[in-house]
Amino acid sequence: MILTELRVLKYFLTVAQEENISHAADILHVTQPTLSRQLADLEYELGVKLFRRGNRRITLTESGLLLRRRAEEVLTLIDKIEQEVREPSGPVDGTVSIGSAEAAATEVLPPLLQDFSEKYPQVRYELFTGNADIIKERIDKGLLDIGLLTEPVELSRYEFLRLKERDRWGIITYEHSPLAEKSEVTIDDLKGLPLMLPRRAEVQKNLAHWFGEQADNLQVFATYNLIGNATQLVSQGLCHAFALECAVTRYNSICFRPLAPDLITSSVLVWKRHQPSSEAVRRFIQEITIRFGNS
Repeated sequence: MILTELRVLKYFLTVAQEENISHAADILHVTQPTLSRQLADLEYELGVKLFRRGNRRITLTESGLLLRRRAEEVLTLIDKIEQEVREPSGPVDGTVSIGSAEAAATEVLPPLLQDFSEKYPQVRYELFTGNADIIKERIDKGLLDIGLLTEPVELSRYEFLRLKERDRWGIITYEHSPLAEKSEVTIDDLKGLPLMLPRRAEVQKNLAHWFGEQADNLQVFATYNLIGNATQLVSQGLCHAFALECAVTRYNSICFRPLAPDLITSSVLVWKRHQPSSEAVRRFIQEITIRFGNS
């Protein structure tokens, strides 16, 4: 029964990706009537419409979009379970999934993965980018093995290693703005300006502490999750955004100016405490413990 349900979820995701029953049927090596019947049965069982059927393509309804997200999580988790319970035989293989925030400490990943790959060439990697809240949620669900997070972050449920790399907060602003002419930005410089803040509550508390008594007078224009969204608004001159210096070095149309006084943050590598894991993940945790244990 479980295998049947998983197969139907794979059918659903393939159709959602291809947006065409015929193309999906060819990929899945089933007939079009069989695939259509399976999808109709799924809609009947759930009691909702999952697709909007047009002449040339089909798209997902709101319920379909929700199911796609959950189905992707379920199938990813099933793949990880299969890897973790499989009896190890021969060389270490499998997948190590790593979630990383936008931080200066991401520079530790390329040499780490290169060295680990030389020892275990059959291990593969899944990389995911998000903020600390999203990465922790995926670790808790078993969808990620390791997280590289920027502080401040709640760590009571995790094993962690604090890295020596540091990053500083500042303001990103558009070229030719008054702030761009400064070498650093003070609290007084930001009075009355439309500002964009990171969405994470812990970071907002950290910034409020930096502002002190002026925190209640902030002109908050918007919040953001990943810096790419913020840069679009900043480059158009709509606002100025708080960001880490490392996260904005690849954008040409904006300027970074550090805060004064300095606001410095660190990064941590985390994994779930008492979490069963595959041999590849256990070896990877051993590697980072040896490599960064004295940071």
